[in-house]
Amino acid sequence: MDEQKEPVDLRTDQAHGARIYDYILGGKDHYAKDREAGDASLQAWPALRTHMRANRTFMHRVVRYLAAEKGVRQFLDIGTGIPTSPNLHEVVQQVDPRCRVVYVDNDPIVLVHARAFMDTGSAEGGINYIDADMREPDKILSAPQLRDTLDLTRPVGLTMIAMVHFILDDDEAYRVVRRVIDAMPPGSYFAASVATDDFAPEVLAKVARTYADHGEPLRWRTRAQAEKFFEGTELLDPGVVQIHKWHPDPAEAGIRDEDIAMYGGVAYKP
Repeated sequence: MDEQKEPVDLRTDQAHGARIYDYILGGKDHYAKDREAGDASLQAWPALRTHMRANRTFMHRVVRYLAAEKGVRQFLDIGTGIPTSPNLHEVVQQVDPRCRVVYVDNDPIVLVHARAFMDTGSAEGGINYIDADMREPDKILSAPQLRDTLDLTRPVGLTMIAMVHFILDDDEAYRVVRRVIDAMPPGSYFAASVATDDFAPEVLAKVARTYADHGEPLRWRTRAQAEKFFEGTELLDPGVVQIHKWHPDPAEAGIRDEDIAMYGGVAYKP
């Protein structure tokens, strides 16, 4: 972990998806460029905050389900984002303190936080962090932090929540996801949420332009395109659906479909 003690360039002169997300959700780890992008996006689509909160609670439900119902005790989370409690490790270690988690992100602010939250997990479990871009799956898979923390002969819960829309080219996006899934042992699970404009195309076209104008272009995908990320696996019920409809939380019963721009699903790797 010595390389993580080097000074970090926070790159505050450009917006970053994780920091825009943090700003819209009321966090404190963002800068002027992130706030500009967030304010412009909220002006274009006021439901963006509702959408982002739903994505966060989708992650909570997914990993709790995998830990409590499927017995998964190891997790690889690609695209961690800026920590917002409860974090993934907090959710799964409530189910079993022995759960082990490896986080992956390329935002330098997430790296700074990682240095702190790696010491916040349970004594029985383990937390580690890989500073890497999801577009470099081989770098992630060869990282010593991964091998030191997870036993890749046993099932892993692989999560890529609200990430693939930052890979614009479809072939590259599918290739990156497939490379990581293929490296997971049989019996693992894959969970993802995939951005879509199926339910509010005109409004979300404005959101996409806003993100692009601030240096973070997005790629919306249809349900069929979202389902393609799960090829070669066995989708669990209810399949690929809007995230607020996956094992829905009664507290989110009032959310409108047009206020959610993300499909989500969980699949088993045989």
